[in-house]
Amino acid sequence: MDVADLLESPEITTVATGLKFTEGPLWHPDGYLLFTDVGGPWRIWKVVPGEEKTVYRDDTDRATGLTFDLHGNVIACEQMARAVTSMDAEGNVSAIATHYGEKRLNRPNDVVGRSDGSLYFSNRGVGGLEEGEADFEHNGVYRIAPDGTVHEEVYPFEDPNGLAISPDEKTYYQINTRPSAHIDAFDIAKDGSLSNQRRFFTFPDSEKPGFPDGMKVDSLGRVYVSGPGGLWVLTPEAEVIGVIEFPEQVINMAWGDEDNKTMYVAAMTSIYSIRFNTPGLVIPRAAS
Repeated sequence: MDVADLLESPEITTVATGLKFTEGPLWHPDGYLLFTDVGGPWRIWKVVPGEEKTVYRDDTDRATGLTFDLHGNVIACEQMARAVTSMDAEGNVSAIATHYGEKRLNRPNDVVGRSDGSLYFSNRGVGGLEEGEADFEHNGVYRIAPDGTVHEEVYPFEDPNGLAISPDEKTYYQINTRPSAHIDAFDIAKDGSLSNQRRFFTFPDSEKPGFPDGMKVDSLGRVYVSGPGGLWVLTPEAEVIGVIEFPEQVINMAWGDEDNKTMYVAAMTSIYSIRFNTPGLVIPRAAS
């Protein structure tokens, strides 16, 4: 199989541009895309495909990764607030995780949800805090349980970034960005805890621009991840299907549109889209 076989069309469409460092794309079921711009100003943007982008939220504390909880609230990792936050449909924002025990979080970076209501997030940024400011000596991976308690799942973890969960919710994937660019896999227990850490994929050395940052999974378990040269597509067995090149360095991505077959790609100053034959994994939502 070649990566071209996965595409409905090789056409890449520009959805939004004129930004600095796009991140955290998230498709809203009402028919629009949310995304962040960590290059500033620190907003959450909204764009309906074919229309101009508008400001969705103007006052974030450097929001990066986004997802939904089971009730449709927008969950954001806000680095400067050192918190994971929740924004409801009325625009009310509250922190749902600021500490693990008595230790204040470093800089939450990306987040993914599970159908039981658990939220996993990467806690990194030790090097970005002032000396003596970080309560954690190392980066790590944490879980917000359905009851709101915060659990330490992987500590230390060198440089945790993007994260994803397999369709059967038995496997958790965690990117390590640098200096060793790789993805680790973990078993997910019924209670949401992680175990059996193992190497899933190691990126080969490359002089092409890009690094592993964001990651998503499709309904068949294939893994899509940013990396040197573009968007890497891997089988569930970690075999490389191919790399799709984009006009700019790929950072993060999200599945969207009514059939969930469009991938929206955050790539530096722009958001692009490309169509696949297989739908992406749907973000869990509570039954209405």
